[in-house]
Amino acid sequence: MFDLLIIGSGGAGLSAALEAATAGARVAVACKSMPTQAQTCMAQGGINAALGNVEPDSIEEHIADTLRSAHGLADETMVRTLCEAGPQTIEWLDRMLVPFSRIQPNKNSTHSPLPTTHSLQTIAQRRLGGASHPRACFAQDFTGLKILQSLYDRCLEAGVTFYPEHTLIDLISADGRVFGAHFWHFAEGKIHTLQAQATLLATGGFGDLYHGHSTNAYGASGDGVAAALRAGAALSDMEYVQFHPTAMAGSALLISEGARGAGAILIDEKGERFTDELGPRDQVARAIFQKIDAGEKVFLDLRPIPRKTLEELMPQELHLARLHAHIDPLEEPIPIQPAVHYSMGGIDVDRRLAARGLEGLWAAGECSNAHVHGANRLGGNSLLEIVAFGRLAARNALANLPTPPTAGKIPDPESRIEAIFARNGKFNPYHKRKILGKRLYHDLGIIREEPGMRSVLEYVAELKEKLSQTALQDRARRFNRALIEYLEYESSLLLADAATRAALLRRESRGAHWRSDYPEESKEWEKHIQVKMNDGEVKTC
Repeated sequence: MFDLLIIGSGGAGLSAALEAATAGARVAVACKSMPTQAQTCMAQGGINAALGNVEPDSIEEHIADTLRSAHGLADETMVRTLCEAGPQTIEWLDRMLVPFSRIQPNKNSTHSPLPTTHSLQTIAQRRLGGASHPRACFAQDFTGLKILQSLYDRCLEAGVTFYPEHTLIDLISADGRVFGAHFWHFAEGKIHTLQAQATLLATGGFGDLYHGHSTNAYGASGDGVAAALRAGAALSDMEYVQFHPTAMAGSALLISEGARGAGAILIDEKGERFTDELGPRDQVARAIFQKIDAGEKVFLDLRPIPRKTLEELMPQELHLARLHAHIDPLEEPIPIQPAVHYSMGGIDVDRRLAARGLEGLWAAGECSNAHVHGANRLGGNSLLEIVAFGRLAARNALANLPTPPTAGKIPDPESRIEAIFARNGKFNPYHKRKILGKRLYHDLGIIREEPGMRSVLEYVAELKEKLSQTALQDRARRFNRALIEYLEYESSLLLADAATRAALLRRESRGAHWRSDYPEESKEWEKHIQVKMNDGEVKTC
């Protein structure tokens, strides 16, 4: 039995693993793909910390920016914990050999919020949307990837045990307590059970609910969030899904907010600017969506940025635009549209990052709701959260290890897997998943109203009823991608149900949740909506 089982190998999972292993704990990390293929590798813009390397900044201003973006739904204590951890987190990542982009240090700078080394004073920072200062530390436009690779190297050096290609089936729980999880091993084609005194979910968000309309990878199906819900944990703020303003039209590939921070502008078909490019993401996304909804095209123009800056600091975005949009951003603007980018809601956790309702379960990163993002996440805070709160969750989990469970029979999920293999039917989940993604984007998207959301709820119920008629085209046990995608499909339906019910209940417009039938923010709804399972049904409260 491990001291700590971490499910997920993104920035939160690897930060937690390294923190726990350094403390001498027996740590295992299980992940659905290979360790450095997590969603974190797609984060481009940067990680926030009030270092003040470019212009005066402070932790208090970072806190104020975060609370302003959250529209009254953030826990100020948790926001302060996050923002105060910013400079120390960058210092730690610097020691972990993350190759941040660099600048010449400001010799006259006296505004750093903590005594910084020369190394920290040379870290480059850029301004992202909603921020009052350049605060995001970055590594060109590969920030998440560089963090992930560096942490993985350090985890290997620390002796962390990895279980790649392990898809989460369910948590092992009994009497309100979690002590491990069941996984499907892709290569071996069998169930693998890992037990631990504490289990930390770091499985990422559920952006792939909006299949084909998300900057997230296809595997971002909310497996950990769904498993926690099935095990008895509460979810909260599931109606809050962030749309990134600038994804490439057609492909939904991300063009980082760092581009706008460096001087890129948003223009319409006439070549005219129509919004503040560095406003909060919800406001910018709505402005773009309204243009597109009126039949216009919108473009991101990178040409105001000096060519040398683009080539040095944004090589990935130049390459992606040339490859997928067949456009050279040095010569012409890029057609863009908003796309689902981040899940503000997730597993409801307390200030220790322990899941509410289940002992022995912890959560960090996008799968959790630590109440730091509220109704709209501030750009650059997600990478800070996964590293700072991944480490915090590991420390708290190890400090609160429960008594090992008494010997007893562990529930066996084999019957569930066998039932999936044995099904006969012609219902095609791949086709329905695309339709569901399109319907969610349209009816649970940037602008919402009750009839559309009711229609989504009915469609999700129809798909859930037809699960028994959904058969795998591949019946082999080893290397069966169809089984993995079916399990993801089940999780997607559960979470689409939860998110839609929460959105219907919140009868106001606040941050990323904007209803045309309730267009005003209401003091009455300055509260969180929880989602739980009751007798197998999703319920809101």
